[in-house]
Amino acid sequence: MAETDSTQKNKATGYHEIDTESVISVEEVTRQAQAMAENVPIERIAELANNAPFVSIENLNAGYGKMEILHNFNLQVARKQSLCLIGPNGAGKSTILHSIFGFTNIFGGKIMVGDGDDKRDITGLSSSDKLKNAGIAYILQDKSVFPNMTVEENLWMGGFLMDKPDQAKEKAEQIFSKYSRLAERRTHQAKVLSGGERRLLEISRALVMEPEVLLVDEPSIGLEPRFIDMVFEILDDLQNNEGKTIIMVEQNAKKGLEFADVGYVLVSGETAIAGPGDELLDNPEVGRLFLGG
Repeated sequence: MAETDSTQKNKATGYHEIDTESVISVEEVTRQAQAMAENVPIERIAELANNAPFVSIENLNAGYGKMEILHNFNLQVARKQSLCLIGPNGAGKSTILHSIFGFTNIFGGKIMVGDGDDKRDITGLSSSDKLKNAGIAYILQDKSVFPNMTVEENLWMGGFLMDKPDQAKEKAEQIFSKYSRLAERRTHQAKVLSGGERRLLEISRALVMEPEVLLVDEPSIGLEPRFIDMVFEILDDLQNNEGKTIIMVEQNAKKGLEFADVGYVLVSGETAIAGPGDELLDNPEVGRLFLGG
């Protein structure tokens, strides 16, 4: 069925419904974002991390198979800081998370984690080593729970790398004491949980290994607004009360930048703009292309 004029005027191809007279394709968003790209020097990247990076990516070239997605990419995040990555589809946002956690082919550059003399090169570590020994956890997009397992069993699975099963069970009890919503449903199969409860379970399962760095991929995807607020409140608590360092990809760019200390706008595997989250929120070009206004 052909679209009416009113449908076309209110259709959006970016992150939100935008009241616009024309539809902007992903390709056009990318073109316009490239046009406003700045030459972001490494000194600016370092300054945004308070010149004390806890996680850093240096001149990274990475991708899948033989296809290179990230090109001489640099990133720095301080301990207990949050970074949100936004940009058009295909910009390489999730590839950054995948590269940090070991899901991509690394063609050049390195990934470092730690403070001062404790900084270590983790580029070549497996995902299991990054979780167990480097303190990095990946919180996947929606539908990563085991639906036929109970909430309790899902949490135990979060500790599959621990030396003893009792360690995972002990950590699960700590999580239940923190999140009563999960405790009330500990014997329920995960498939009966609401969308917000499933996301809470996904986050909580990642906490079982007591990571210092959380890689969070699209935390708001598929959630009702009330659950989106709940998820960001949980992430805020993990950052500001438990000292987690958070690197996030978020399709709800406005919500992500409101949450994060720092934001990067990615285009074609490179950083087009970098700045404090509130600064990007106030940038009219970022707003026009990614924030719905």
